[in-house]
Amino acid sequence: MSSGPVCAPGGSPDSTRSSGLQVLPQGYGWSLLYGSLLLGLVGGVCTLGAGLYARASFLTFLLVSGSLASVLVSFVAVGPRSITLAPRPGPNGSSLPPQVGHFTGFNSSTLKANLGAGYAKDYTTGAMMTFASVFAVLFNGCTGIMAGANMSGELKDPSRAIPLGTIVAVTYTFFIYTLLFFLSSFTCDRTLLQEDYGFFRAISLWPPLVLIGIYATALSASMSSLIGASRILHALAQDDLFGMILAPAKVVSRTGNPWGAVLYSWGLVQLVLLAGKLNTLAAVVTVFYLVAYAAVDLSCLSLEWASAPNFRPTFSLFSWHTCLLGVASCLLMMFLISPGAAGGSLLLMGLLSALLTARGGPSSWGYVSQALLFHQVRKYLLRLDVRKDHVKFWRPQLLLLVGNPRGALPLLRLANQLKKGGLYVLGHVTLGDLDCLPSDPVQPQYGAWLSLVDRAQVKAFVDLTLSPSVRQGAQHLLRISGLGGMKPNTLVLGFYDDSAPQDHFLTDPAFSEAADGIQEGGSPALSSLFPPPRAPGSPRALSPQDYVATVADALKMNKNVVLARACGALPPERLSRGSGATSPPHHVDVWPLNLLRPRGGPGYVDVCGLFLLQMATILGMVPAWHSARLRIFLCLGPREAPGAAEGRLRALLSQLRIRAEVQEVVWGEGAGSGEPEEEEEEEGDFVNGRRGDAEAEALASSANALVRAQQGRSRGEGPGGPEGGDGEGGPATALTFLYLPRPPADAARYTRYLALLETLTRDLGPTLLIHGVTPVTCTDL
Repeated sequence: MSSGPVCAPGGSPDSTRSSGLQVLPQGYGWSLLYGSLLLGLVGGVCTLGAGLYARASFLTFLLVSGSLASVLVSFVAVGPRSITLAPRPGPNGSSLPPQVGHFTGFNSSTLKANLGAGYAKDYTTGAMMTFASVFAVLFNGCTGIMAGANMSGELKDPSRAIPLGTIVAVTYTFFIYTLLFFLSSFTCDRTLLQEDYGFFRAISLWPPLVLIGIYATALSASMSSLIGASRILHALAQDDLFGMILAPAKVVSRTGNPWGAVLYSWGLVQLVLLAGKLNTLAAVVTVFYLVAYAAVDLSCLSLEWASAPNFRPTFSLFSWHTCLLGVASCLLMMFLISPGAAGGSLLLMGLLSALLTARGGPSSWGYVSQALLFHQVRKYLLRLDVRKDHVKFWRPQLLLLVGNPRGALPLLRLANQLKKGGLYVLGHVTLGDLDCLPSDPVQPQYGAWLSLVDRAQVKAFVDLTLSPSVRQGAQHLLRISGLGGMKPNTLVLGFYDDSAPQDHFLTDPAFSEAADGIQEGGSPALSSLFPPPRAPGSPRALSPQDYVATVADALKMNKNVVLARACGALPPERLSRGSGATSPPHHVDVWPLNLLRPRGGPGYVDVCGLFLLQMATILGMVPAWHSARLRIFLCLGPREAPGAAEGRLRALLSQLRIRAEVQEVVWGEGAGSGEPEEEEEEEGDFVNGRRGDAEAEALASSANALVRAQQGRSRGEGPGGPEGGDGEGGPATALTFLYLPRPPADAARYTRYLALLETLTRDLGPTLLIHGVTPVTCTDL
């Protein structure tokens, strides 16, 4: 330490030395000791609470103001003098000749000489100084303006005190620094400014007062930084953002002072003191400050761009332009000061943000990302014009109606694979009449359904409705689900049969929970939020007539329909999110012909047949289905020559860029029924036409036997199906796509129609019955 400048022995009164006398030992160890003692003093003040900090800050403010006043008076009162500077060490341990700086008083020549850059080496570190390095050192002197904002939780009126205090502090600091810059450059030559950073003592009327001001400034900055950092650390700990790492920072005293956070911050600063000289850390510290300021500016910019109505800053000069300028300025200076430190700090911020996002815990302050997403999604949904739709860019947008997700998990995941980047909505109808209920029973259910979506790892929206019947609720969902150009175009339903419902929550690893139904966080387990599956033989919420009527309603509304049967038998690896590279080979069979009204020729390329091909191809594009081979079966008419239909289909597949194996089968192969009639009937009239129930049942049985025979051959079995042969095992059929006929026009025949579908798909394994009403492929360029 220096006791201040003294006259050199035998020197004239206007000649002084800036080195002074060394009262205390010098060196790295001693400097670390002094810094640690002062840090302990500062930490003690902050540990005792904000009240003592406020009184200590006011005392240091008085001392700094007095020192500053003496310096300003000295610029005028002190006459010109020469100042002998401390000798600098030279090579091989020698000392260079001492240099002499000059205090010239107010002199225009001195000002002109100081206007240029003229950067030199820092005599404390030996590093060549640049604009960025000088900015890094100087910037640390302006960071105290955020101390009030860091202590916002202990201010009486933060909304008024923070803006007012920050603006006053910035204005006052800017004025004082500018005044000192001007006076120094007008009175001190470049040698003095570059070779003695404590030159104020050499030109002061009373040098010890300058030393007091320096220590008071350092103490004030240290206290504000330590108490501000501790409050931020305490807030982070209270929000459980980093778990047990910041647990000690939660400890508070009886009066609410977070002394645990103060000790935590004290320990971190103590580690920083090991680095030694301030200028070696100035660049890193400044970069982190700039990151913090850029984050604040970015937060305000995000709130402004999100157009949140509750974001109403009282500062009248605020705008997104100033926020953007602040962000750009901070980033620019970061990379000018130290590209390495800037890149490292941004990488650290990215890792912390990713960690917080991965933790995904609830927050009481909200997520600005959600506000930004809402603003952008709304804007782009308005630009998504349904009048500009084109078949080339068609994609499936599914509405899956689910009664109880316990028995629909495989279908839920299969529909997620079929959507191919399109809209996917999970719909559920709660039976009831709002007039007879005290409150809406649907709203409390959303949390459980959203948790289901998260646990099942599907990208779906949830839409729930209340209706007296499932059919009416399905109509509501088909009409109002989605928004703008993102509305469902395909209805997906589970098959209506007499099979016993399965509880997939018990077997799916993603839904395995504790037996007591309580999750780790204390919230109810997902299995307790949905009722158990329906017992076999118990009444259903949906009658067979309403089920078929729902299908008919969807077709009337120009929606495609998919009926899924036995999806619970799908291989687990096909429903996973993996790549499918290790999955065993399987077949995906497509029958693009109405098997309940078979005919050859143009029937293979109608809209519905192409829709089947498109959906099967989309499924093959999913990673879990890459190894599955697509097979398309052509049923030859009684008088159709082999090869003709196959050639037409192969040409079509080439145009559509669909890779598939094409096989021709003769109607009646593997079944005992005769050939179908050749007369033409309108599609959908097969149960209303001249065929009787017995003949329609025989036709459905014959078609079922034909499909099962081809599945049996894929496993190397005989023509009678799985039990008909003992050939070597081959790839099995994982999923079958069948043409879904239109429901009959007569509602009285709905039950018969459903029975025929049951016969058609019996024992086929996982099956999708599909009826498409919209064009989905285009061969134009």
